[in-house]
Formats: sequence, structure tokens, C-alpha cells
Amino acid sequence: MKNDFVIFAGTANSELAVKVARKLGVELGACTIERFPDGETSVRLDEPVRKREVFIIQPTAPPVNEHLVELLAFADSCRRASAAHITAIIPYFGYARSDKRDRERVPVMASMVADLMQRVGIHHVITVDMHTPQLEGFFRIPVDELAAVNVLADALRDRLPEQTIVVSPDVGRLPMAAEFARRLDTSVVVLEKKRESGTETKVMHLVGDVRERPCLIIDDMISTGGTMGSGIEALLEAGARPEIIVAATHGLMLTGAREKLSHESVREVIVTDTIEATDKDWPQLRVVSVAPLIADAIRELKS
Repeated sequence: MKNDFVIFAGTANSELAVKVARKLGVELGACTIERFPDGETSVRLDEPVRKREVFIIQPTAPPVNEHLVELLAFADSCRRASAAHITAIIPYFGYARSDKRDRERVPVMASMVADLMQRVGIHHVITVDMHTPQLEGFFRIPVDELAAVNVLADALRDRLPEQTIVVSPDVGRLPMAAEFARRLDTSVVVLEKKRESGTETKVMHLVGDVRERPCLIIDDMISTGGTMGSGIEALLEAGARPEIIVAATHGLMLTGAREKLSHESVREVIVTDTIEATDKDWPQLRVVSVAPLIADAIRELKS
């Protein structure tokens, strides 16, 4: 692998960036990131990047706007310092849920964010399990989506009770659930839900039979835990065994999520480190790393 590249870590998840660099056998690029008293962001590259390929690892995790601006500042710094190519590695892509207008006089934030990234000179985006695959259509540059299914399935394989069935929280996650089921050699059921607010959902129907079966509920993200919480109750009402495991790629774990998932029937909650874990004292929470996945993607680009 050519070594004419540099990896910079933003502040959103520097721990993940360190793991990726370690997998590749390189040191992180030297930089200084500061916040002024009024909240403005300052980024300074402390080593030259002229004619070098640059990788910036920065999920746009909460606080989303702050981390997004930091990523844009990083890319602009690299462009102005004559970097040959700038790749933004965004393990969690904020604003991906705002991919269409669902009412009049509202923005399409995913499209706006894509425009901003291209404007500052980003040439390539790598992300993990985008909430909406059509997000790629907002870009005129290459977008590569990495899938965390294999990482999570490997972590789950020896921990699932016998006869565990995979549960998709809605029809949209059915392809992901089917891939989990294929890798874990089991079957799938689907919850049909109705969103009642930005934080609450109601399960309307269960397609499939979960009676006397342990369940693995999967999703691409856990934000407030509303979807998972209502899904757990629906499965128990349908006769599922009180042995439920929850797995998701992005563990945002916003206010209230831990309370909703700290259910006596939930054995474990497994997420990846696309977002830095904040509930490190939560016994049920287990975090697995996507660093090897991202390192392999960089290695493939540099080979």
C-alpha cells in the first residue's frame, strides 16, 4: 500500500480514527482544532498535505451541526493547502433522514449538506449504513456505503439463544434483516409501525410468528429508542420469549433511549462505534468496532 496519504481525525470520534490508523500501521495527521468562545470552529493542519491524498474521519454525530462545520473546515483547509484528493469518511451521516420534502415550505437537508461537502472540495465520501440509500443521488462525486452487517453478525453469532428469529422494525429495514438472517441461518419477521411523533412510534401489526422464540431486533440506528421500545412490547404481546437482543449500526442513544431499552426482557444491546459511546457504564451495552471495515476500504483505495 502506498504511503503518500494522511489520515486526520476530527473531534466527533477520535477514538475510532486512532483504531483505523493503527490497523493501517500509520500515525494520525497532526492538526489543531479549537472552539472560540462564541462557538466558531478553527482547524489548522500542522503538517503539509500538498499533493497528498487526505482522509478525514468525522461522523456528523450529535451535536450534528458542530461536527458538520468542523468537517467542512477540515476539507477547506486541505483544499487550500493543495491536497491532491480529499476523502471524507463519515461513519454516521447526519441529516440522512431529511431526504425529501414531506410537507410544503421545508428544506431537503440531505441535499443541502451534500452540496456543502462538494463545495468545500471533498472528492469522495465513504459512509456506513446510510439511513436512506437515495442519499447517494444528491452527490456528483463517488459515494461508497460500507455495510456493518457482517461486523454485527460476527459479534452476535455465538451469543444468540437457539431458535432466535430476526425482527425487522419496519418494511424499510427488511433487506438488512434478511441479510442478518442469512448470515445467522435463521428467519425474519416484520413489524409494521406508525410514526406518531418524532420520538414515538406505534406498532400496528406483526408479520410472522414469534411465539416461544427469542428475538433479535435490528435497525440502522437507535436515536430515542422509541421504535425499539414499542417493538419490544409488541413482540412480548405476540408471545415471544423474554430473551431479546437489540442490534443497530449507529448508537446515537439520545435522551430516553437507555430507559426504553433497559427492559427486563432485553439481554443485550449491541451497536458499532460509528458514534462514540456515551453510556459506557451501561452493563447491557456492547460496542463492536467498524475500524477494520474502514481500514480495509482505505487499503483498497490505496492498493
